[in-house]
Amino acid sequence: MKKEFITGEFCRTIDDRYRLTLPNEFDKVFKPDAGKCVIAKEGPGCLSLWDETVWKSNLDQRVKMVRDRWQLGDLGRNTPDLQRFARLLSTRHRDVQLAGRARLMLPEGFREFLAVEPQKDVMVIGAGICIEIWHPKKWMDYLENDISHFGTLLETLSH
Repeated sequence: MKKEFITGEFCRTIDDRYRLTLPNEFDKVFKPDAGKCVIAKEGPGCLSLWDETVWKSNLDQRVKMVRDRWQLGDLGRNTPDLQRFARLLSTRHRDVQLAGRARLMLPEGFREFLAVEPQKDVMVIGAGICIEIWHPKKWMDYLENDISHFGTLLETLSH
């Protein structure tokens, strides 16, 4: 299966029911099976949207390793870290369904994390392997800080 690279920057408005329609430009590169996706909290003012299959294959293997280490008693005195990990795991992501016309309902808890009210704009960004949804101010702050690293990143990743 050929992997498609998701790119682009689009401004979209969240409607009065916290729904967001993904840009048509993503239709050819973001095709989750039966619309099954996972939404995740990335950082204050940023959510990511993943194809469920991609997300689960990345996460399940790592979580299994943590569970195995815990069951073997191999985490020693890391109980506070294990609890912290489980708390974040419990609240970081959620399964979501893309509706017709690539419409996404932002779940409660994720709305607050994004900090955008209904009838306000968000930035929808192609992040290569997923789609990101940003609070516009947070996106601009991130971009202003990171754009100067583009050349170095391109050089590093292309070698």
